[in-house]
Amino acid sequence: MPQFTLHPILQKMQQLYQLPRTRERFEAYLLMLQGKEKTDMILPIAGYNPMGADHILSKLNELQNLNAEQIIQEELENINANIHSKKDQTIQVVLNLADDIGGAWTDRYTTDFSSKFEIQAFVKRNFCTPYFWTSEAYTQELIIQRTREYAYRTLHTIEKGKPTTLKDHIEQEIYVQLHSNNTSKMNENDFSEIKKHYTENANSEDYNLIFNFFYGDEASESLAYKTYGIRNNAGWDYVKFVARRTPTPEGESALKAGKSG
Repeated sequence: MPQFTLHPILQKMQQLYQLPRTRERFEAYLLMLQGKEKTDMILPIAGYNPMGADHILSKLNELQNLNAEQIIQEELENINANIHSKKDQTIQVVLNLADDIGGAWTDRYTTDFSSKFEIQAFVKRNFCTPYFWTSEAYTQELIIQRTREYAYRTLHTIEKGKPTTLKDHIEQEIYVQLHSNNTSKMNENDFSEIKKHYTENANSEDYNLIFNFFYGDEASESLAYKTYGIRNNAGWDYVKFVARRTPTPEGESALKAGKSG
């Protein structure tokens, strides 16, 4: 069965960001990412901005002071004890810190989307990359939650592959939420419009529509994408709402769950 193991990265990244912001640092980053041969990714640290400013080192220090990787390791042990898949795979978990404060290296919305739905290249290489953001306030609870979410996204991708339709994306995230103990206090009336939008577009493979469903019009407008009258993060709230009403961890299809109650 798949098993997750932590690959510690915080100390190495702290050392990297103590280097001057010159070509030396960038080359050191590439060596970590691709190795000397530079033929493939050997360490999944693409979420980091290698030329980021001092605030990135400060946030790495925060995570280190919280013993973030020890927390991740302990949570991975809990997850490993409850995996039922028959596929034999050892998956290295590498914390990624994406910079959504300084500079244009990382767009928060597109990077977040990719880190959740475009992970098959990482899974193929037996990697799992929980993303944290420089704008966040870190807590033990957040670290545990983020670890669970990305671990179960990886397991879902192992079993189901890359999501294609809007329905596929929703089903993946329902699966993640069912294993992450997230809750939603919203009720059916809060989701009448987006539920209708989902039902009408469940089989769509349009990236713009799928992206907008999760992040809303404001995010789409910032990227010059088409908008559909969706409020900020409505899709993420909807997933939590549906997951709360789905009776089993395996769940029913997203469309059936979305129509329940």
